[in-house]
Amino acid sequence: MRPNPGSFPYTDHNGTVWLAFIDFGTRSRERAVMCVHGLTRNGRDFDRLATAMAKDFRVIEVDIAGRGRSGWLADKGAYGLETYLKHMDALLDYRGLEQVDWIGTSMGGLIGMMLAAREESPIRRLVLNDVGPFIPKAALARIGSFVGADPRFATLLEASEYLQKIHADFGVPDEAGWSELTLHSTTRQEDGTYALHYDPAIGDAFKEPYEDVDLWELWDRIECPTLVLRGANSDLLTRETAKEMTRRGPLAELIEFEGCGHAPALMSEDQIAVVHDWLKSFYVEEDGEGREDGG
Repeated sequence: MRPNPGSFPYTDHNGTVWLAFIDFGTRSRERAVMCVHGLTRNGRDFDRLATAMAKDFRVIEVDIAGRGRSGWLADKGAYGLETYLKHMDALLDYRGLEQVDWIGTSMGGLIGMMLAAREESPIRRLVLNDVGPFIPKAALARIGSFVGADPRFATLLEASEYLQKIHADFGVPDEAGWSELTLHSTTRQEDGTYALHYDPAIGDAFKEPYEDVDLWELWDRIECPTLVLRGANSDLLTRETAKEMTRRGPLAELIEFEGCGHAPALMSEDQIAVVHDWLKSFYVEEDGEGREDGG
Protein backbone atom coordinates (compact mmCIF):
# COMPACT_ATOMS: atom_id res chain seq x y z
CA MET A 1 0.00 0.00 0.00
CA ARG A 2 1.47 3.33 -1.08
CA PRO A 3 0.50 6.21 1.22
CA ASN A 4 -0.49 9.50 -0.38
CA PRO A 5 0.69 12.61 1.54
CA GLY A 6 -1.23 15.83 1.21
CA SER A 7 -1.85 19.20 2.83
CA PHE A 8 -4.25 22.11 2.58
CA PRO A 9 -4.36 25.72 3.80
CA TYR A 10 -6.58 26.82 6.66
CA THR A 11 -7.16 30.55 7.00
CA ASP A 12 -8.78 32.50 9.82
CA HIS A 13 -8.16 35.75 11.69
CA ASN A 14 -4.78 34.41 12.81
CA GLY A 15 -3.56 33.95 9.25
CA THR A 16 -2.98 30.83 7.18
CA VAL A 17 -1.53 27.52 8.34
CA TRP A 18 -0.93 24.46 6.18
CA LEU A 19 -2.31 21.25 7.67
CA ALA A 20 -0.81 17.92 6.63
CA PHE A 21 -2.21 14.40 6.38
CA ILE A 22 -1.38 11.04 4.81
CA ASP A 23 -4.06 9.01 3.03
CA PHE A 24 -3.77 5.19 3.04
CA GLY A 25 -6.03 2.77 1.26
CA THR A 26 -8.20 2.59 -1.81
CA ARG A 27 -11.59 2.18 -0.16
CA SER A 28 -14.25 4.76 -0.82
CA ARG A 29 -15.02 7.55 1.60
CA GLU A 30 -17.77 5.33 3.04
CA ARG A 31 -15.07 3.43 4.94
CA ALA A 32 -12.84 6.28 6.05
CA VAL A 33 -10.92 6.17 9.34
CA MET A 34 -9.23 9.22 10.87
CA CYS A 35 -6.17 8.58 13.06
CA VAL A 36 -5.33 11.49 15.37
CA HIS A 37 -2.27 11.51 17.60
CA GLY A 38 -1.35 12.67 21.09
CA LEU A 39 -0.06 15.99 22.37
CA THR A 40 3.59 15.86 21.28
CA ARG A 41 3.26 13.21 18.61
CA ASN A 42 2.36 13.16 14.90
CA GLY A 43 0.33 11.10 12.45
CA ARG A 44 3.18 8.76 11.55
CA ASP A 45 2.66 7.02 14.90
CA PHE A 46 -0.15 5.14 13.13
CA ASP A 47 1.88 3.84 10.15
CA ARG A 48 1.75 0.18 11.16
CA LEU A 49 -1.93 0.37 12.06
CA ALA A 50 -2.81 2.23 8.86
CA THR A 51 -0.87 -0.21 6.68
CA ALA A 52 -2.64 -3.18 8.25
CA MET A 53 -6.10 -1.60 7.98
CA ALA A 54 -5.71 -0.19 4.46
CA LYS A 55 -7.03 -3.32 2.77
CA ASP A 56 -10.39 -2.78 4.43
CA PHE A 57 -10.48 0.97 5.04
CA ARG A 58 -9.38 4.30 3.73
CA VAL A 59 -7.14 5.47 6.60
CA ILE A 60 -6.09 9.10 7.03
CA GLU A 61 -3.28 10.02 9.42
CA VAL A 62 -3.41 13.63 10.61
CA ASP A 63 -0.65 15.98 11.74
CA ILE A 64 -2.25 18.44 14.15
CA ALA A 65 -1.03 22.04 13.74
CA GLY A 66 2.43 22.55 15.20
CA ARG A 67 3.41 18.91 14.75
CA GLY A 68 5.04 16.88 12.00
CA ARG A 69 4.56 18.28 8.51
CA SER A 70 1.81 20.69 9.55
CA GLY A 71 2.66 24.36 9.92
CA TRP A 72 3.20 26.19 13.18
CA LEU A 73 0.60 28.70 14.36
CA ALA A 74 1.58 32.36 14.29
CA ASP A 75 -0.58 32.97 17.36
CA LYS A 76 1.05 30.68 19.92
CA GLY A 77 -1.89 31.14 22.25
CA ALA A 78 -4.17 29.46 19.71
CA TYR A 79 -2.79 25.97 20.36
CA GLY A 80 -5.72 24.20 21.98
CA LEU A 81 -8.69 21.91 21.44
CA GLU A 82 -11.03 24.58 20.05
CA THR A 83 -8.53 25.40 17.31
CA TYR A 84 -7.93 21.75 16.52
CA LEU A 85 -11.67 21.12 16.23
CA LYS A 86 -11.93 23.84 13.59
CA HIS A 87 -9.01 22.32 11.73
CA MET A 88 -10.54 18.84 11.80
CA ASP A 89 -13.85 20.19 10.50
CA ALA A 90 -11.94 21.81 7.66
CA LEU A 91 -10.05 18.59 6.89
CA LEU A 92 -13.24 16.54 6.75
CA ASP A 93 -14.72 19.12 4.39
CA TYR A 94 -11.56 19.23 2.28
CA ARG A 95 -11.56 15.45 1.82
CA GLY A 96 -15.33 15.35 1.28
CA LEU A 97 -15.97 13.15 4.32
CA GLU A 98 -19.39 13.48 5.95
CA GLN A 99 -18.84 10.59 8.37
CA VAL A 100 -15.75 8.76 9.59
CA ASP A 101 -14.59 6.25 12.15
CA TRP A 102 -12.17 7.90 14.57
CA ILE A 103 -9.08 6.54 16.31
CA GLY A 104 -7.68 9.05 18.77
CA THR A 105 -4.71 8.70 21.10
CA SER A 106 -4.78 10.94 24.18
CA MET A 107 -5.30 14.47 22.78
CA GLY A 108 -6.59 12.97 19.55
CA GLY A 109 -9.16 11.10 21.60
CA LEU A 110 -10.28 14.27 23.34
CA ILE A 111 -10.85 15.88 19.94
CA GLY A 112 -12.82 12.80 18.92
CA MET A 113 -14.95 12.94 22.05
CA MET A 114 -15.81 16.58 21.40
CA LEU A 115 -16.81 15.80 17.81
CA ALA A 116 -18.77 12.70 18.84
CA ALA A 117 -20.78 14.68 21.40
CA ARG A 118 -22.28 16.95 18.74
CA GLU A 119 -25.93 16.50 17.82
CA GLU A 120 -24.99 15.97 14.17
CA SER A 121 -21.68 14.27 14.72
CA PRO A 122 -19.42 13.25 11.83
CA ILE A 123 -18.18 10.29 13.87
CA ARG A 124 -19.79 6.88 13.27
CA ARG A 125 -17.60 4.92 15.68
CA LEU A 126 -15.03 6.09 18.19
CA VAL A 127 -11.83 4.39 19.38
CA LEU A 128 -10.21 6.13 22.36
CA ASN A 129 -6.62 5.17 23.06
CA ASP A 130 -5.89 5.73 26.74
CA VAL A 131 -7.96 8.82 27.38
CA GLY A 132 -11.33 9.51 28.92
CA PRO A 133 -13.60 12.19 30.38
CA PHE A 134 -11.60 12.50 33.60
CA ILE A 135 -7.86 13.27 33.65
CA PRO A 136 -6.08 13.57 37.01
CA LYS A 137 -3.97 16.68 37.51
CA ALA A 138 -1.03 14.52 38.56
CA ALA A 139 -0.94 13.00 35.04
CA LEU A 140 -1.06 16.48 33.51
CA ALA A 141 1.84 17.55 35.73
CA ARG A 142 3.89 14.59 34.51
CA ILE A 143 3.24 15.50 30.88
CA GLY A 144 3.98 19.13 31.64
CA SER A 145 7.42 18.14 32.88
CA PHE A 146 8.57 17.45 29.31
CA VAL A 147 6.06 18.92 26.82
CA GLY A 148 7.38 22.03 25.14
CA ALA A 149 10.99 21.10 25.79
CA ASP A 150 13.30 22.01 22.93
CA PRO A 151 16.35 19.76 23.30
CA ARG A 152 18.96 19.30 20.59
CA PHE A 153 20.62 16.00 19.77
CA ALA A 154 23.95 15.49 18.04
CA THR A 155 22.81 12.16 16.58
CA LEU A 156 19.64 10.20 16.01
CA LEU A 157 20.93 7.71 18.59
CA GLU A 158 20.88 10.45 21.23
CA ALA A 159 17.37 11.39 20.14
CA SER A 160 16.25 7.76 20.36
CA GLU A 161 17.62 7.42 23.89
CA TYR A 162 15.71 10.55 24.95
CA LEU A 163 12.46 9.39 23.34
CA GLN A 164 12.75 5.91 24.83
CA LYS A 165 13.05 7.50 28.26
CA ILE A 166 10.10 9.91 28.08
CA HIS A 167 7.88 7.50 26.11
CA ALA A 168 8.84 4.31 27.93
CA ASP A 169 5.18 3.61 28.78
CA PHE A 170 4.22 3.40 25.09
CA GLY A 171 5.27 -0.25 25.10
CA VAL A 172 6.90 -0.01 21.66
CA PRO A 173 7.30 -3.70 20.78
CA ASP A 174 10.66 -3.80 18.99
CA GLU A 175 13.79 -1.88 18.01
CA ALA A 176 12.37 -1.22 14.56
CA GLY A 177 9.44 0.50 16.22
CA TRP A 178 11.72 2.81 18.18
CA SER A 179 13.66 3.57 14.99
CA GLU A 180 10.44 4.50 13.20
CA LEU A 181 9.27 6.63 16.10
CA THR A 182 12.63 8.41 16.33
CA LEU A 183 12.80 9.11 12.61
CA HIS A 184 9.34 10.69 12.55
CA SER A 185 9.76 12.52 15.87
CA THR A 186 12.83 14.52 14.87
CA THR A 187 13.84 17.02 12.24
CA ARG A 188 17.39 17.91 11.17
CA GLN A 189 18.52 21.48 11.82
CA GLU A 190 20.78 23.68 9.71
CA ASP A 191 23.68 23.11 12.10
CA GLY A 192 23.38 19.33 11.71
CA THR A 193 21.72 18.63 15.05
CA TYR A 194 18.27 17.13 15.50
CA ALA A 195 15.25 18.75 17.18
CA LEU A 196 11.87 17.35 18.15
CA HIS A 197 9.37 17.66 15.31
CA TYR A 198 6.95 20.07 16.95
CA ASP A 199 6.58 23.71 17.90
CA PRO A 200 7.77 24.07 21.53
CA ALA A 201 4.91 26.55 22.05
CA ILE A 202 2.43 23.64 22.22
CA GLY A 203 3.56 23.31 25.82
CA ASP A 204 2.63 26.86 26.85
CA ALA A 205 -0.77 25.77 28.15
CA PHE A 206 0.99 23.52 30.65
CA LYS A 207 2.54 26.52 32.38
CA GLU A 208 -0.79 27.19 34.09
CA PRO A 209 -1.65 25.60 37.46
CA TYR A 210 -2.83 22.03 37.02
CA GLU A 211 -6.42 21.04 37.71
CA ASP A 212 -8.29 17.78 37.14
CA VAL A 213 -10.08 17.69 33.79
CA ASP A 214 -13.73 16.66 34.13
CA LEU A 215 -15.65 16.07 30.88
CA TRP A 216 -18.31 13.64 32.10
CA GLU A 217 -21.09 15.92 30.87
CA LEU A 218 -19.54 15.74 27.40
CA TRP A 219 -19.17 11.97 27.66
CA ASP A 220 -22.83 11.50 28.49
CA ARG A 221 -23.83 13.14 25.19
CA ILE A 222 -21.93 10.64 23.06
CA GLU A 223 -24.14 8.00 21.43
CA CYS A 224 -21.95 6.28 18.81
CA PRO A 225 -20.38 2.84 19.42
CA THR A 226 -17.17 3.40 21.37
CA LEU A 227 -14.13 1.27 22.15
CA VAL A 228 -11.78 2.32 24.96
CA LEU A 229 -8.20 1.06 25.01
CA ARG A 230 -6.24 1.36 28.24
CA GLY A 231 -2.61 0.74 29.08
CA ALA A 232 -2.61 -1.31 32.27
CA ASN A 233 -0.09 1.05 33.89
CA SER A 234 -1.72 4.29 32.71
CA ASP A 235 -1.83 7.26 35.07
CA LEU A 236 -3.90 9.38 32.66
CA LEU A 237 -6.80 6.95 32.20
CA THR A 238 -7.32 5.30 35.56
CA ARG A 239 -9.00 1.94 35.83
CA GLU A 240 -11.81 3.55 37.81
CA THR A 241 -12.50 6.07 35.04
CA ALA A 242 -12.29 3.41 32.34
CA LYS A 243 -14.81 1.20 34.15
CA GLU A 244 -17.19 4.13 34.59
CA MET A 245 -16.97 4.77 30.83
CA THR A 246 -18.55 1.36 30.27
CA ARG A 247 -21.51 2.20 32.52
CA ARG A 248 -22.61 5.60 31.20
CA GLY A 249 -22.69 7.67 28.04
CA PRO A 250 -22.11 5.41 25.02
CA LEU A 251 -21.55 2.36 27.30
CA ALA A 252 -18.11 1.78 25.83
CA GLU A 253 -16.40 -1.53 25.35
CA LEU A 254 -13.11 -1.68 27.26
CA ILE A 255 -9.89 -3.52 26.45
CA GLU A 256 -6.78 -3.26 28.58
CA PHE A 257 -3.27 -3.91 27.29
CA GLU A 258 -0.61 -5.27 29.64
CA GLY A 259 3.00 -4.10 29.53
CA CYS A 260 2.31 -0.45 28.78
CA GLY A 261 0.91 2.72 30.28
CA HIS A 262 0.07 6.01 28.63
CA ALA A 263 -0.41 5.44 25.81
CA PRO A 264 -0.30 2.05 24.02
CA ALA A 265 1.77 2.43 20.84
CA LEU A 266 -0.69 0.45 18.64
CA MET A 267 2.34 -1.02 16.87
CA SER A 268 2.13 -4.67 17.93
CA GLU A 269 0.08 -7.17 15.97
CA ASP A 270 -2.25 -7.92 18.87
CA GLN A 271 -3.08 -4.27 19.52
CA ILE A 272 -3.58 -3.57 15.81
CA ALA A 273 -5.86 -6.60 15.50
CA VAL A 274 -8.08 -5.38 18.35
CA VAL A 275 -8.72 -2.04 16.63
CA HIS A 276 -8.97 -3.44 13.10
CA ASP A 277 -11.32 -6.28 14.01
CA TRP A 278 -13.59 -4.07 16.11
CA LEU A 279 -14.09 -1.51 13.35
CA LYS A 280 -14.38 -4.15 10.62
CA SER A 281 -17.11 -5.95 12.57
CA PHE A 282 -19.53 -3.10 11.83
CA TYR A 283 -19.40 -3.67 8.08
CA VAL A 284 -21.33 -6.46 6.41
CA GLU A 285 -18.98 -8.15 3.97
CA GLU A 286 -20.00 -9.85 0.77
CA ASP A 287 -20.01 -13.19 2.58
CA GLY A 288 -22.62 -11.84 5.00
CA GLU A 289 -20.40 -11.82 8.08
CA GLY A 290 -20.10 -8.91 10.46
CA ARG A 291 -22.61 -6.87 12.37
CA GLU A 292 -24.91 -4.29 10.93
CA ASP A 293 -23.61 -0.73 10.75
CA GLY A 294 -24.36 1.12 13.98
CA GLY A 295 -23.61 -1.71 16.41
